[in-house]
Amino acid sequence: MFARTKRLLLRPGWREDAERLHAAWNDSAIRRRLTDTPASRTVDEAEAFLTAARTPLHPYFLLFARTGAAPRLIGGCGLHPTDEGTAGEARLDFWIARPFWGLGFATEAAAAAIRAARAGGLPPVTARADADNSAALHVLAKIGFEPVGRDGNRPCPVDGPRRPRLLLRDSGATPARADSAQELYRSRPPLAA
Repeated sequence: MFARTKRLLLRPGWREDAERLHAAWNDSAIRRRLTDTPASRTVDEAEAFLTAARTPLHPYFLLFARTGAAPRLIGGCGLHPTDEGTAGEARLDFWIARPFWGLGFATEAAAAAIRAARAGGLPPVTARADADNSAALHVLAKIGFEPVGRDGNRPCPVDGPRRPRLLLRDSGATPARADSAQELYRSRPPLAA
């Protein structure tokens, strides 16, 4: 599954992306915040993540800037099956490489992923965010997520302390066909002869 927004191409990761993904994930600021996507310790682990089986209801996208030059990896965004394993349910996860923080890419990508999932029939999605991660909480609020409780504490893979984590649920407010992320999936009238 592919999607695009005004500034981003969202596509599945390929083996060729493993080195760039590994480098991005191993920035300590990124590893500190990843909640559902494991930060790989090796390029082989990044490649294994990229080649893992996915379903249409649980895609994982790498985010690339839409430019005329060589593609630039901006981040990643995915829908993972919930820990509870309930069929069809998913949890949203996203990250943005440090040079691109504060530019709105996380909001753009997460909204596109939710719209693509909803177009595919996925019910409302959940998300987790560290209680002290105001940037992630802001992104989730902007795309219609609401806090529904705490999701325990998680150990930080970088500095060790346990971080309180919040659980949020998609309110369903993000319409399925409100932007160009869906233009690849819309039916088009036949071309005139």
